[in-house]
Amino acid sequence: MTNISKEELVEQTLQLTDRVARELLPIAPKEMLLPDVTMAQLKIMLVLFLGGPARMGFLANELGVSLATATGIVDRMVERDILVREDDPEDRRVVICRLSEKGQEMLSGLWQSARNRTRELLTEIPDTELSLVNEALEILSRAGKTTGDSREQS
Repeated sequence: MTNISKEELVEQTLQLTDRVARELLPIAPKEMLLPDVTMAQLKIMLVLFLGGPARMGFLANELGVSLATATGIVDRMVERDILVREDDPEDRRVVICRLSEKGQEMLSGLWQSARNRTRELLTEIPDTELSLVNEALEILSRAGKTTGDSREQS
């Protein structure tokens, strides 16, 4: 193994991650182009799909917009039956947003396409190398858990 710094190794790993992402992204362009969904709406959908229900304040923070702006975006999504807005039973001043069944279905198709493409790639890897990929992903997953979840802090 060559004698490179940790920073250089991190950069090489990021470049490899970019290449893998490019291999996975063209999975299903039609699913990526959800009909009549703005980028801000897609971001909210992804935050809720990946992390579950969230407070309005958290969504505003994730988008980098004011609470009023986030509320307007969410209002349009509720009107289109993409999101459901609920009161927090413990504090009625708090609004919790979650994907509706329709919103969940929209993103489930995209997620499934990504899984299918990933499965295609993984089945091409010999067993011994696939074990290494699995180990590397386990290590990355553990690192993610140690860095904490910003959702819990908001």
